[in-house]
Amino acid sequence: MNKFWKLLLKTVLVLFILINIITAFHAYKFTHFYDVGEVTVKNKGEKTGWDKTKEILFGINAVKQQNTVADTANQKVILTTSDKIKLEGWYTTVDSAKGTVCLFHGHGGKKSGNNTEAEAFRKMGYNTFQIDFRAHGSSSGNTCTIGYFESEDVKLAYDFVKNNNEKNIILWGISMGAAAVTKAVNDYPLQPNKIILEMPFGSITEAAEGRIKMMGLPPQPLATLITFWGGTEHGFWAFNMKPSEFAKKINCPALLQWGKNDPRVSQKETDDIYSNINSTKKLVVYENSGHESLCKNENEKWMREISDFLK
Repeated sequence: MNKFWKLLLKTVLVLFILINIITAFHAYKFTHFYDVGEVTVKNKGEKTGWDKTKEILFGINAVKQQNTVADTANQKVILTTSDKIKLEGWYTTVDSAKGTVCLFHGHGGKKSGNNTEAEAFRKMGYNTFQIDFRAHGSSSGNTCTIGYFESEDVKLAYDFVKNNNEKNIILWGISMGAAAVTKAVNDYPLQPNKIILEMPFGSITEAAEGRIKMMGLPPQPLATLITFWGGTEHGFWAFNMKPSEFAKKINCPALLQWGKNDPRVSQKETDDIYSNINSTKKLVVYENSGHESLCKNENEKWMREISDFLK
């Protein structure tokens, strides 16, 4: 009997170590993006059985999305973070502007991915400032912290617009971008006039759970392990990355929007964030959308809700 328990204990220990090794690799790959040419990326049809096995065990190499569409009216702006990362932004003005909207994309995205929203804001009479987060698009760096250190990127964008003598600043973010906005408001003395959050996750752990569910795997304990290793690898306690808590610091009018068919962000996460916003607020649910651009998918409703909120 003693031999049995010893064998069982050894087996459990080995499995525990293996699971931690695998999740540590996945956490690393999930938080790193590479410039084109830095890593080899194969199309689905080119992958061998060994390639697929390596992806299951060690994660997938992710290449930065390239900004493919640029408005000729854009003024390219370079901002520098405290750790010397260069962030590229596009600042576009309109005549007799009512204010400026800063736009922040999601995980793995790029600033040109928000061109549809930016154009809509300009048609409403607002200047726009689109920025690539660190490790995304045309910005430098390879490390993404799912909104944690990206909160500084939000602050830099806000400061740039404010230093251009803008009095009416609106912060708009989608997914990770929305989460980064909540942390920036929590960490820095930002005073935006209004905030628009689209499908922010409630915490990094919940974001990991959503991602794992989409892979058809049980979310726990994998999500907790990925959260632990993701933070440990980058020198911060990732369990403290909680937009649902940061929302308590929002002290300006806020619009929270979510797609009912979102496979990544749950209604509970959305409700938690909404309940913790203590200022004037509105929650809008898009019945026919998931984790995607609400502006593109349900444009008429999005335009109406945004226009009403900005009045």
